[in-house]
Amino acid sequence: MTVIVGLVHEDQVHIGGDSAGVGGCRLTIRKDPKVFRNGPYGMGFCGSFRMGQLLHHAFKAPKPKGDLDRFMTTKFVNKLRACLKEAGWARKESEQEQGGTFLVGIYGRLFIVYGDYQVAEPADGYAAVGCGNEFALGALHATATTDLTPRERLTAALAAASHHSTDVCEPFTYTTAPPHSELLQLEAAQYATAKVPAPREGEPADA
Repeated sequence: MTVIVGLVHEDQVHIGGDSAGVGGCRLTIRKDPKVFRNGPYGMGFCGSFRMGQLLHHAFKAPKPKGDLDRFMTTKFVNKLRACLKEAGWARKESEQEQGGTFLVGIYGRLFIVYGDYQVAEPADGYAAVGCGNEFALGALHATATTDLTPRERLTAALAAASHHSTDVCEPFTYTTAPPHSELLQLEAAQYATAKVPAPREGEPADA
């Protein structure tokens, strides 16, 4: 079940997903979303709704620091593993832990976290996961050189998957992650705060 799509546009990540909950031949339209914000991250999951609930409500995602590639493959994944393990959801086969698959957007970069906890960043600037991913990827590729807005491209990809896959359906939901420029502004503010000491008691602050 499911299709989750994401793309990078002008330094910001946009993510969309469907609402299908599928078990055998039964389809349930889920009200709880597959895409959401967790702190500065935009996320969208496929597979187990339990994993998605943990990502949304239990996972205390650490704030990015330093080299983002290193951060995502170490601190982010380590926190994720601990969260899933503590909640009793993570599986272990042949002495190897298994999680789930989801998209993560952060400061203008889009990542895929797979079940073995590897972190991938697509060079195309877009990605799709879930059973409808092939239809969605085709639509994202076909609209890459058009003037469509990010939301319109995501909707076209979701609609293609919904049309061709029995396990994908509306309504579609969307989220965005903050752009890289916001990170630069935050770092600049932190630097300025560190360089300018607070005024002593009795001394006027700068105007």
